[in-house]
Amino acid sequence: MTTAVVVEAPGEHRLVAHTPREPEPGEALVRVHAVGICGSDREVFQGNRPEGYVRYPLTPGHEWSGTVQAVGAGVPASLVGRKVVGEGFRNCQVCDRCHAGETTLCTDGYEETGFTQPGAMAATLTLPARLLHVLPDDADLSAAALLEPAACIAAAALKAHAVPGEKVAVVGTGTLGMFAVQFLKAGSPGELLVVGTRRDREELSRQFGATGFRTRDEALPDDFDVVIETAGSASAARTAASLLRRGGRLVLTGIPAPGAEGLDPTDLVVRQLEVHTVFGAPPDAWSHTVRVFGAGLLDPLPLVTHELPLTEFPEAIELVGSGDPKVGKVLLRP
Repeated sequence: MTTAVVVEAPGEHRLVAHTPREPEPGEALVRVHAVGICGSDREVFQGNRPEGYVRYPLTPGHEWSGTVQAVGAGVPASLVGRKVVGEGFRNCQVCDRCHAGETTLCTDGYEETGFTQPGAMAATLTLPARLLHVLPDDADLSAAALLEPAACIAAAALKAHAVPGEKVAVVGTGTLGMFAVQFLKAGSPGELLVVGTRRDREELSRQFGATGFRTRDEALPDDFDVVIETAGSASAARTAASLLRRGGRLVLTGIPAPGAEGLDPTDLVVRQLEVHTVFGAPPDAWSHTVRVFGAGLLDPLPLVTHELPLTEFPEAIELVGSGDPKVGKVLLRP
């Protein structure tokens, strides 16, 4: 029997029999290969996701990979059998921001796979075909399940506009930080520094291309051209800004809890820093991610430490929140 995870309400979940939903016009039915667990999935389960950003009962899962099984009317039949990943934001395609390509800023309200719409913690997922991105035929689907967080960092890398030879840095050593290292490495930097809180992430950082590693309590340089912040801790933005030369470029992706230390506006103006922010991944960032992954410049697999069957959803959620440094990315397999 194929199953799906349903979170009925905070702290309450059950495994249910799953019946695939046939695709309607414009939709595709995907057989799910693997689904990643993110901190926001834990928020859904615990009930501390902000109001309006979750709708119970819910099948979670917004980081996933799979193979197209069927398509609805108006969708190219050539998609059937292809390996795919998919965007999460269910944008309206009509508002001003959607027309500008900034679909994560859609003004028609928030809808996202795995939060307000059924997600991928099930045997299949039916969704608008326009959200799909086709992978190479030889793609590793377990690795591809991590392309959603990678796409968020691709958006940051595109905004950073790092050019070959520049001195670049990453603040944060989690999954997003390790993706930032790989995207920046692909641009042939002159130096690539990683700043984190845990010395045990140095080896992996260097494996992905870092030329230097420091913990944030060590003396830090102040002459970098580009910094991407992925940590989301209360002081991460300020630490990231301190690394920059005058006129440097900062991209913030982390969302700290309310009350975090803000950037000093005087410092921003006097040093004429360029500050960008990223919320989610628009289509161009997804396309960029799939290209970089297909070219072999992005290797998500070393970040995966656990693969569990879908039936072990609560154990997987516990792992993600354990704080154990040996726990990296956790995948569920339907």
